Amino acid sequence: MQIRPLQESDRAQWDTLWSGYLDFYQTTVPPETYDATFAALLSEKDMCGLVADQDGRLLGLAHVVFHAHCWRPEGVTYLQDLFTVPDARGTGVGRALIEAVYDLADTRGRPSVYWTTQDFNAQARRLYDRIGQLTPFIKYVRPA
Repeated sequence: MQIRPLQESDRAQWDTLWSGYLDFYQTTVPPETYDATFAALLSEKDMCGLVADQDGRLLGLAHVVFHAHCWRPEGVTYLQDLFTVPDARGTGVGRALIEAVYDLADTRGRPSVYWTTQDFNAQARRLYDRIGQLTPFIKYVRPA
């Protein structure tokens, strides 16, 4: 398995992976959001995408957002989306993607990496508890 940047030729498999991720979180986005997100991830400016590739089959994805931060002049790295296909879970794909995000953050000079997950995502949290540090922050959002 190889972790590599998202490529234009990955579009069909990426659509399937991102749909699986959105399904897990019981949400949908319109087709134009797929198009805009894919283009932004390929631009590698403020966002980029990584994929886990095993002989041409994509096993997982990581969407990364780089942004400014008032406490860290160098900015921070947000792992916005992480997903692996069900049959690859527990095989090291998620860990490899997170470690690749860590490497990317270091390379970009933004070593502070953070991400969120839902409290019920027990399988992912077992990995996150080993590779990250749980914080006491609680997330709020603007009501719809």
